[in-house]
Amino acid sequence: MSTEKPDKVEGIVLIPEPSRDFLTERKLVAYGSHRREFLKWLARQGKNPDALEGYAHDTAKNYSSIIDKFHRYVWEEYGYTLDISHDAGEDYLRSLVMADDEYSQSHLHNVKLALMTYFRFAGDKWEPDITIPSSSGVSQPRNFLSDEERTALREGALEYGAVPAYSALDPDERTEWKHLLARRYGKPVSEVSKKDWDRANGFKYPSLVHTALDAGLRPIEVSRARTYWVDVDNATLRIPEDDSSKNEDNWTVSLRRETAEYLARWLEERELYEKYDDTDRLWLTRHSNPYSGSSLRYVLDAVCDLAEINRDISWYAIRHSTGTYMAREEGLAAAQSQLRHHSIETTAKYDQAPVEDRRDALDRMG
Repeated sequence: MSTEKPDKVEGIVLIPEPSRDFLTERKLVAYGSHRREFLKWLARQGKNPDALEGYAHDTAKNYSSIIDKFHRYVWEEYGYTLDISHDAGEDYLRSLVMADDEYSQSHLHNVKLALMTYFRFAGDKWEPDITIPSSSGVSQPRNFLSDEERTALREGALEYGAVPAYSALDPDERTEWKHLLARRYGKPVSEVSKKDWDRANGFKYPSLVHTALDAGLRPIEVSRARTYWVDVDNATLRIPEDDSSKNEDNWTVSLRRETAEYLARWLEERELYEKYDDTDRLWLTRHSNPYSGSSLRYVLDAVCDLAEINRDISWYAIRHSTGTYMAREEGLAAAQSQLRHHSIETTAKYDQAPVEDRRDALDRMG
């Protein structure tokens, strides 16, 4: 008969207290079952599954703690799930790297290894895009964008992506696009010229990037976004509970009037694309798929090039900057609502003065 305590597996606490407090009784049962299998796997075969070689107890205990915290991050950011994506792992790792000097390089490296181990356990091997060497000396990206960089991203998005080439369209498609351009430029269809065609950029990318900057959209929210979220007249996104990444509340998120106009133009334009005929998703990739973390990084890198931003920027950095500036302008309660946080404690990390505010303070101090 086993002498192991009921709340421990392989000498490791099955469900740490913070997770126990976070979850309902039903979810505790599911998470406990999941954790039990993971802890056994760590101790018995995690290091080398083919050779049935597990990790040393201290390593398994450390990894189990890291992964438990990772689960709580996922639940806070995306809603309760045990089916965790690579994008969530990427976002979590970047969020720790962007926390300035809060975490040592050694800890960040251990988090990376623990996440890779967890995804191996889940049968879905993962290699993060971000590089974290075990030695010191790696430079950490700044954890939010400056006002100037946010403006540059907005302007860069206006240059990215164009309507289909005139010569690539058949006569019927060309007529449809001419009607759109006539409405956009307020002229008769018969007066739409090649010059109008050349200056017409599409509104997909401006609407996507500007909405992300206003709402601090998570990558999964870009993927889930639906046309019925958009309330152009009131310049808001209305995210129903069933669509929310947390699946707990209806959310009303404020948008700039300019962003609402881009969304209105995009909703009109998207009707011309066949790939949107049978879906209400707000944005799809050029391959007709919902956006993922990797496809969004491609867009962001391209917009950064146009904006002449010569450093690594992630979608998390956009979200962090939105929270930082909203907390500065309107307080934590406004930032909590805008970022769709379940608890104010999560929003509290955005309660910091941006670098330009601190520079202004130094100038006033003399």
